[in-house]
Amino acid sequence: HVQLVESGGGLVQPGGSLRLSCAASGFTFSSYWMYWARQAPGKGFEWVSSISNGGCTYYADSVKGRFTISKDNAKNTLYLQMNSLKTEDTAVYYCATSIWGQGTQVTVS
Repeated sequence: HVQLVESGGGLVQPGGSLRLSCAASGFTFSSYWMYWARQAPGKGFEWVSSISNGGCTYYADSVKGRFTISKDNAKNTLYLQMNSLKTEDTAVYYCATSIWGQGTQVTVS
């Protein structure tokens, strides 16, 4: 069945880095646009980044220059490299396509 499983979240100090991963299964990963979104405590969902099936990348202004989205089609895995993290990046991060993963918590403190 179609599934997305995020990993790589955790606690990091401001200025630090984390790399999130999203393992996809049950669909032709290379054919789909993939997305990262986040939900900070008490706030709504915020789009973070997208990558097209052709590898074109897009970023929210709030993360541009700090985050990098990528994917490995051979491994059916989506990544989000997050550098220069700020306290306001604290959120649950989700990967998504036509479905959503369960999310992974990122805390910057």
